[in-house]
Amino acid sequence: QVQLVESGGGFVQPGGSLRLSCAASGILFRVYAMAWYRQAPGKERELVATIGNGGLTDYADSVKDRFAISRDNAKSTVYLQMNSLKPEDTAVYYCNADGVLFGKQYHYWGQGTQVTVSS
Repeated sequence: QVQLVESGGGFVQPGGSLRLSCAASGILFRVYAMAWYRQAPGKERELVATIGNGGLTDYADSVKDRFAISRDNAKSTVYLQMNSLKPEDTAVYYCNADGVLFGKQYHYWGQGTQVTVSS
């Protein structure tokens, strides 16, 4: 059974930091590209950051220079370090795993973790 379990969300004041974690089980983690998405109330889910199975990263313009995605294949975990948080970063953050094995694509989601940025 595949599971992606996010943690680390919470309440933080503007300018603060949070570190999200997503622990994967039931998949060959190292072959998957991992990503963080977020969805704010009344808005569509948007891509925040990605990290390929080779470690290549990419970010949404809105979070560049503030957020950093990383992965630890030995722990089957992906992280999102979020600095200089703004109220507009408030959203539910979702972990995503995307991979192709033996010609078949696999796509998994975590349950989400709430991040609230407010004074």
